[in-house]
Amino acid sequence: MPDMNSGGFAVTGADPDAAERRIQEWAQGFADKAQRYQQVQAQTEQLRLTAASRDGSIKVTVRADGSVTDLEFTEKVRALAPNDLAAQILSTMHRAQSDIADRVGEAMTAHLGDEDAQTRAMMLDNLRERFPDQPDEPEGPEQEESAPSLRWDTRDEY
Repeated sequence: MPDMNSGGFAVTGADPDAAERRIQEWAQGFADKAQRYQQVQAQTEQLRLTAASRDGSIKVTVRADGSVTDLEFTEKVRALAPNDLAAQILSTMHRAQSDIADRVGEAMTAHLGDEDAQTRAMMLDNLRERFPDQPDEPEGPEQEESAPSLRWDTRDEY
């Protein structure tokens, strides 16, 4: 009967002890790989990225999943109109998030090396799509034009 291979180990016609060793090596390879992925996950769960507004009045910290963990203001925000404050908060948050893919990529490289290049590319492309690079904050009137609308509802219909 001919020797047939599937997934790197002999299916038929091989020494049973050799086949058992190959299966154990294969299983150990998966266990090692799972451990490396757990290390990547642990490192990215601890990841925090912080950005500050150009004038330093706002500081936003985010996790690797993009969620905000901290938002700080200085007294300078009291002078901002609500629309400007909202625009600066969002802009600063987006700038903090824009580094997520690079930092997750660094963690993956540290623990996985060149392993699973296709998986890494897919994950990082997804992060770059969710959290694209952000340009620096515009100066002057252009910022006001691009500010999101913030409306205060003053009706007493609660």
